Amino acid sequence: MAKTRTRGLRATYSRRVSGAPRRVLVVDDNKVIRQLIKVNLELEGFEVVTASDGAECLEVVHRVCPDAITLDVVMPRLDGFGAAARLRADPRTRHLPVAIVSACTQHEVEAGIAAGVDAFVAKPFEPAELVRVVRRLVERKDRWERKGAPAGRGRG
Repeated sequence: MAKTRTRGLRATYSRRVSGAPRRVLVVDDNKVIRQLIKVNLELEGFEVVTASDGAECLEVVHRVCPDAITLDVVMPRLDGFGAAARLRADPRTRHLPVAIVSACTQHEVEAGIAAGVDAFVAKPFEPAELVRVVRRLVERKDRWERKGAPAGRGRG
């Protein structure tokens, strides 16, 4: 029997159909906080996929093709800064909008900026503020895509 080789499907970050729900990847090691973020975003019409740490985020990001990512900072295996830096280093994800959802100390903000984070939401957060930040990131991605440029902060 002859062997055949098929090329695996690669995830693409193409434009979505107008009116389709926007997808957010929520990454937090605390199950309760992950669920709280998920519920608040779903109530506002977002589709939400979750991951329990930065390593899992990197494992699923290409499969789920999110429009934005929220990251906790302190997580096992790979923290939020490490995940953000790796997302920025990958040409396929370098322009995805990323928000840190954490205590947002001065150190965290500085480290987040260095890792390429786009926004910060301080814990404990107001659900309306979380939704506002995520919506702003998704809208920024949409504007960049309409202009024919990659989404995010314009790195690259």
